[in-house]
Amino acid sequence: MIVRQFLQWVRTAPAGERAEATSALARAYLWSNLSDEERTAIEGVMVMLADDVSPLVRAALAEALAPSPEAPATVVHILADDRPDIAAVVLARSPLFIDAELVDRVATGGPMIEAAIARRVPLPRAVAAALAEVASAEACLEMIENPTAEIAPLSFARLAERFGDLAAMREALLARRDLPIECRQTLIARLSATLARFVADRAWMSGEHARMVTREACEKATVALAVRAGDADAEPLVRHLRRSGQLTAGLILRALLSGHATLFEEALAELSGLPLRRVRLLIYDKTGVGFRVVFARAGLPVSTFPAFRFALEAWREGPDLDGAGRLHRRMVERVLTACGQADIGEVEPLLALLRRFAAEAAREEALTACEKLEQEVVAELMRARLAA
Repeated sequence: MIVRQFLQWVRTAPAGERAEATSALARAYLWSNLSDEERTAIEGVMVMLADDVSPLVRAALAEALAPSPEAPATVVHILADDRPDIAAVVLARSPLFIDAELVDRVATGGPMIEAAIARRVPLPRAVAAALAEVASAEACLEMIENPTAEIAPLSFARLAERFGDLAAMREALLARRDLPIECRQTLIARLSATLARFVADRAWMSGEHARMVTREACEKATVALAVRAGDADAEPLVRHLRRSGQLTAGLILRALLSGHATLFEEALAELSGLPLRRVRLLIYDKTGVGFRVVFARAGLPVSTFPAFRFALEAWREGPDLDGAGRLHRRMVERVLTACGQADIGEVEPLLALLRRFAAEAAREEALTACEKLEQEVVAELMRARLAA
């Protein structure tokens, strides 16, 4: 009886009133104690309302049904084929869709649908993979900022590849704790390349100088990243660096002069093809013969061998490293002096690199000292105020 009366009334009622009544009817279906006959009748009415001429009515129905697992699947799927703003309501919240359906909607739905699906809680790995592959930057940003999104390493790599030049995307990706270290390094490299182009385009530096400066900044950030990540991530990071053409002699020497022995060892193991344990035995051979063998197998430039040899000698003496991944000034200066005094042939490019390392180390040491002094001054002022 109630359903018949509703059908008679709904034919002539204004759209706003129909929307309110539709919402009430849907809530009654979900939460009231109805007989099977009443439930079937109301479900039929909702199928009709899902095709109502007014978007207000269809939107009200979508809002009422979207969160519930008890909603009639037929009605929800009809609404999912509605215009994007209505379809987005059910696609973002309804638990009735399976992964395959959501993947299809990502491929065909457009930006608003992609963004709605990216906000789902939880967001399964397969759906996240589809978004990473084809969705717009806005939808992918929604997904990255969704803490329930299960994003596979390959999908992270795809996101970094597609959107690594966008500042907002880089920031959101780097904020994810589950972002693989390889992707973090990729984003660092993309940022460095972007900065190099920016500086060169404005003629602040020559293109070659800008590339050199940003490359060394990228290498510095990479070593710092390896320090923060820990030894367990050194091997995948080194593999990534080699695949991307970034595993250079300069980066490896920087790692050693910064006290990151694990990164140095993993790099030589990767380049030489020898097991890590074997590499460690050879490079720390006090006669130096073992390291010469590993160095030759790694294929590093012969001109850099003296710097590595002198750096290893300094490393064996156990310098007071702070574990921050910064170049150690005394180590760098010792290697620079030794290379300058040794009879090792063409040494100018190596000395130029070491002089840049020395300047960087001196600058960072001075900044650290100034920061420490500033902290001491602030602490002294606080003590004086408390004493007063």
